Amino acid sequence: MFRSAARAVALLSRPKLARSVTDGTQFDIARIADELASAELSRIPIAAPSTTSPRFDVEDAYGVQSINIARKVAAGETRVGHKVGLTSLAMQKQLGVDQPDFGVITDRMVIANGGTVDVGELIAPRAEAEFAFRIGADLAASPTIDALRAAIDGVAVAIEVIDSRIADWKITLVDTVADNASSARIVYGRFMPATDELIAALPSLTAVLEQDGEEKVSGLGSAVLGDPLISLHWLATAIGAFGDGFRAGDVVLAGAVASAVPLVAGSSYAVSADGFDTVTLHAISAD
Repeated sequence: MFRSAARAVALLSRPKLARSVTDGTQFDIARIADELASAELSRIPIAAPSTTSPRFDVEDAYGVQSINIARKVAAGETRVGHKVGLTSLAMQKQLGVDQPDFGVITDRMVIANGGTVDVGELIAPRAEAEFAFRIGADLAASPTIDALRAAIDGVAVAIEVIDSRIADWKITLVDTVADNASSARIVYGRFMPATDELIAALPSLTAVLEQDGEEKVSGLGSAVLGDPLISLHWLATAIGAFGDGFRAGDVVLAGAVASAVPLVAGSSYAVSADGFDTVTLHAISAD
């Protein structure tokens, strides 16, 4: 799985706006980007691009993602980090995919610890338990794992709210990639100093996701590609294929430790792990 994902990302150096396929049909990734952007605004999901454009591949999907992130930045949002998705076997089984992907976090997606998320702004949101990392220094594209480790200055527990602009979560890998790795919102707790002891302990730590005080799911850090640090290194290498890299201040989500649970208006969610301050989020409906 790890090698196949890295190989897939390595193919993404030449995004394109359109292509012809052997049967003579064409599809325009700008059109797919338009459809996904419209779905996010209207909260009316679309059919999976993998079904409407069967030749749509992972290279095209990252091209769609790039178009819509550029639009958000042009509209005033700021890139503040990155996420790895589909790193745990539980999430891969839940969504029917077999390798990781990645997306971009903007400031509009970040909610303060203890804050609220309006489910009416989303389509079919779910909550995940994750470990978040804060990067303390700029890194070159595709750093060594030692350089990455040295650049991490904080670790926290986090809740990622994922959402799909594709109807009924009926997605393949290319669909979620195009949809910015199904990202929606994030909230993270207080960052703890990234000591060697803490980083080494992460694979053996259990993160627990509760809804209204009842445990829903839990998972070890080792569920995330064996070690959250390995997941971060995979991501650094993946975005390095585009000449991108982590920057000081970036917040990076390493991936869910367990399956996602539905985000229900009126409920409160919390993620905890030994040695970390708990992070909380309240789901509301303003409608």
